[in-house]
Amino acid sequence: MSTDPQTIPLNQARRRIHAAAMKLFAERGVTKVTISELASAAGMARGTIYSHVPDVDSLFEDVAAQLAREMIERVVAGFAGLADPPQRLAIGVRQYIRRAHEEPLWGRFMSRFGMSPALTQALHGTDPIADFEAGIASGRYSVAPDQLPAMVGLLAGATLAAMLPVLDGRSTWRDMGSDTAELLLRALGLEPAEARSIARSELPPLPPAPAM
Repeated sequence: MSTDPQTIPLNQARRRIHAAAMKLFAERGVTKVTISELASAAGMARGTIYSHVPDVDSLFEDVAAQLAREMIERVVAGFAGLADPPQRLAIGVRQYIRRAHEEPLWGRFMSRFGMSPALTQALHGTDPIADFEAGIASGRYSVAPDQLPAMVGLLAGATLAAMLPVLDGRSTWRDMGSDTAELLLRALGLEPAEARSIARSELPPLPPAPAM
């Protein structure tokens, strides 16, 4: 069995520790915490923290990678057989922005650290990348294959930036989500009318997080 902390299933104790760590990271804007801080935030004994956190110095990377994988899994699960890359992109973007509204602490973490190496590395080889490739191959997107890294950066940056007005109460998640998705689709080559229609289609519920 792998001993990589990022691949260890999150049992109840580890979920509680990760939630406490995310809160500390998001509120303080730091990527390092102490065992004592974790124990206090999680309401757990220091010994319990030690037994579930193999390396506190890598906890940020572990939490970030787990959050990235979990959200990608939830978004993809909600596509329900939907194959069109532009529709999948629009749903994914809006789901991220809606979750930032519904879970502000998660949104603060993502907006602060979404471009960190731990989170961006978790995106490689995932469905969002495959969707871009499928959109290019099918002709739905009019960008060159060698522009894919730039488009991935544009997608991530735009989605994360769109969370801030929502978190600060300056815009609704619906408006920011639809506008961001529409503009990304237009950047990918869709006609304005189609991009607008797709970006404003009905948004399915976000599937729940995997059971512990």
